[in-house]
Amino acid sequence: MKLTDILSVEQWIELEKDIHKNSGLNPTVYDTQGVSITRTTTWPNKLCPEIKAIPKGQTFICSTAHQNIAGEAQSSRKPVVDSCDAGLLKIVVPIYVNDTFVGAAGGCGLILEGAEVEGFYVGKTLGVEEEKIEELAQSVPVISEEKAWSVANFIKERIDSIVDDYMKKA
Repeated sequence: MKLTDILSVEQWIELEKDIHKNSGLNPTVYDTQGVSITRTTTWPNKLCPEIKAIPKGQTFICSTAHQNIAGEAQSSRKPVVDSCDAGLLKIVVPIYVNDTFVGAAGGCGLILEGAEVEGFYVGKTLGVEEEKIEELAQSVPVISEEKAWSVANFIKERIDSIVDDYMKKA
């Protein structure tokens, strides 16, 4: 079973738009391999495109965070609110149909209150001056942990509704 058996790519894009509107996050719907099924991006800050533009950033920061956090969400079957190695918020909500894991939805690109961007680590990973990273980090919106969990629950409720609708038709 694939996510596109449940909704069309266009309908998943609509969910992503709703996640962004509700939170400001860069939303993504992922297949079981951790690959975006929509290929859309809504940057919430100036730092994320810099990280993703450099292969080491994509590999060592974004992909690693998704594998770890999505793995936790998949095994717990619950939303996970955590941070990537750059210090940015990542929310992942697993998508199950009965006992079959079919993917995940979530978002990233904000920072939790009290946290900070790991400028030294990001700079070293990307081969970019730490000062430039710190400057870009000023554009990262702040979110409270309470609001982050509210967003995670919003995504979970939407996913539960989508899966319930699918099950009624199956």
